[in-house]
Amino acid sequence: MTEELLGSLRASAAAIEGELVALRRKLHAYPELSFEEERTSAAVAEWLDGLGLDIVRRGVGGHGIVADLAGTRPGPRIALRADMDALPIQEESSLPYASQVPGVMHACGHDAHTAMLCGAVRLLANRRDRLAGSVRFLFQSAEEINAGAKAMIEQGALDGVDEIYGLHNLPTLPASQAGTRFGALMGSVDQFELTVTGRGGHGALPEQCVDPVVAASAIVMALQTAVSRELSPFSPAVVTVGSVHGGASYNVIPERVELAGTVRTFSADIQEQMPERLRRLIERTAQAYQCEAELRYIRHVPVLVNDDACVRHAEAAIDAVLGRANRIETPPVLAGEDFSVYLQRVPGCFFWLGSGPKTGAERAYGLHHPRYTLNEDCLPDGAAVLAAIALGRLGVSS
Repeated sequence: MTEELLGSLRASAAAIEGELVALRRKLHAYPELSFEEERTSAAVAEWLDGLGLDIVRRGVGGHGIVADLAGTRPGPRIALRADMDALPIQEESSLPYASQVPGVMHACGHDAHTAMLCGAVRLLANRRDRLAGSVRFLFQSAEEINAGAKAMIEQGALDGVDEIYGLHNLPTLPASQAGTRFGALMGSVDQFELTVTGRGGHGALPEQCVDPVVAASAIVMALQTAVSRELSPFSPAVVTVGSVHGGASYNVIPERVELAGTVRTFSADIQEQMPERLRRLIERTAQAYQCEAELRYIRHVPVLVNDDACVRHAEAAIDAVLGRANRIETPPVLAGEDFSVYLQRVPGCFFWLGSGPKTGAERAYGLHHPRYTLNEDCLPDGAAVLAAIALGRLGVSS
């Protein structure tokens, strides 16, 4: 990428910063839950209108949008993706553009991701004569419930795509910085639901009952050994029971207890082994307490594994836009992302973009927090980096 083109890209991103901020705040004020992003999708379609895109498909994988921009010469097809959905969280930020929808909030910054990709579309549409190949823009529904990527793929969003790139804002990393990693960046995500059934009765007469509360408590403790005593400390995994419900009165032993939790790993092999490992621990522990246990194991998304060559391409674009001093190697996290589903099918790279305060004087609330805020300086950064990735991969013509 020439210095002239790079300078033009930075200047153009800075010139539309006000528009990106306005779009992001509009989306932030009216967040929508997974598979309900009708208003958000309409705002994206309005932005795309008039940019000369070759194909714009709406209603893909829910309310998703797939848009193609063809260059003037043949070449590969590079996909850029942003997610659009919000979370069932009551916002406590007190911002003037805070959520107007009770109990729903953009606490993960998907409004910012959407605005960044909209900016990248504008930047690339104005430079289509520099593209040898095409860019596909994916505005995705339902990332928060790990369902949107699968739905998009089922409806052809990856057809003909050679590589895919995406980002996620990170409020614990200052704006104007980015973090990359080769290999596994984020963990797999699985869910389990469990019903422990005993025989209910009076709390004062436990000998006449089979207590599922005691059995459920033992199961919670036994599940901790699935990692601590059955996996190497060099093979990170987490089993978390996040929900326990049973009984309605202090003096009644209930008939059943319901539990739910999640399993996260950095290994496809370990992810494959976990259902049977949990089933053994659960069923045999329940049996020891004379109870029955029914396990429902739900696979969500695989480990997010970046392609080495694509990481290098993304790093080159980050360095060109933000500067090498502003790129760090980030540690892996067991939080999940359904971008991993795309990466199972085509090579690509997912990376972190700083969205936090540039000084330590301000407190940064993390993702999914009701007081989460985003440093909007990251909006033109994200738009420029995404556009630079596409331009770097598709070459330029004079």
